[in-house]
Amino acid sequence: MSTGEVDAYLDSLEHAELAGIRSLRSAIIAADDRLVEHIKWNAPSFGVGGDDLITMRLAPRDAFQLVFHRGVAKQAGAVTVDDPGGLVAWRSADRAVADIRTSARAAELAPAITTLVRAWIIAVG
Repeated sequence: MSTGEVDAYLDSLEHAELAGIRSLRSAIIAADDRLVEHIKWNAPSFGVGGDDLITMRLAPRDAFQLVFHRGVAKQAGAVTVDDPGGLVAWRSADRAVADIRTSARAAELAPAITTLVRAWIIAVG
């Protein structure tokens, strides 16, 4: 589900890779009808059932990342997802980051990101 809050935030955002951020947002939303988005940590964040699972990192203003997590607090246990393209770097047993960086790369990776989002939701659900 897309929200006006995120639309307004992106409309006011000054970022060199805004087109890629919008493209990535669309790919994430397309992954699962249960996803709800809002602004968290000054960036779009996506979750299911009130739990944030995926958050964009928009700093610095010339690149961006996608953080796969299980909320703010560290959770017990590890998460694994199939990542045949090697898009994510694991920061801990339950947190991974996809370094997107550019709008061109966001467009290129959109199908793989949608697949990763689906896998993440299943893995942490």
